[in-house]
Amino acid sequence: MSGLPGTVPHRRSGRRVEAAVPLDLSGAGRATAEAVRFLRECQGLGLGVSWRATGTPAYDPRMLRHLPPPAELLGDASLLASWRAGHVHGALYHRRGPEFVTVLDRRERGTAVRLTLDHPALHATFLRLLEPTPVAALDAVEQEALGLLTAERLVLSCGGWAVTLPPRIRQWPVPCTAI
Repeated sequence: MSGLPGTVPHRRSGRRVEAAVPLDLSGAGRATAEAVRFLRECQGLGLGVSWRATGTPAYDPRMLRHLPPPAELLGDASLLASWRAGHVHGALYHRRGPEFVTVLDRRERGTAVRLTLDHPALHATFLRLLEPTPVAALDAVEQEALGLLTAERLVLSCGGWAVTLPPRIRQWPVPCTAI
């Protein structure tokens, strides 16, 4: 068992993972949410990941800057160059406590935002969306929480699906002081 979602075919060799198929970043539906979850979990486990991207994002692609950049992004060389230049391990992550989640967001250079999600609806929705979820499956309170989490760029909601963006980092690279 690799600890990674089985929805994305992949090969794991030690601390490296290779996605067997290109990952859809278009934002058109479940495939994008599953791709983001896969990359988020690789990041959280401290695994190096090699992957290729397809699709033109229908959302601000800078939201994914904390995830490892693809080896190949067809059709948009400037986006790929920007992603590679802006990627920093640990730029966005969350930590869990009893009935709260703390998020550190350093995706934008020169800024560091720390948020504590301790409102029961925000906390529960954040955790629920760790699994890609159809937006239509959320009740009214969860929909409101989704709106707030999306506004803070902590959740990617597009194509009728939503998924939490910050990984829970379980393995930091050594030396972790290099971050």
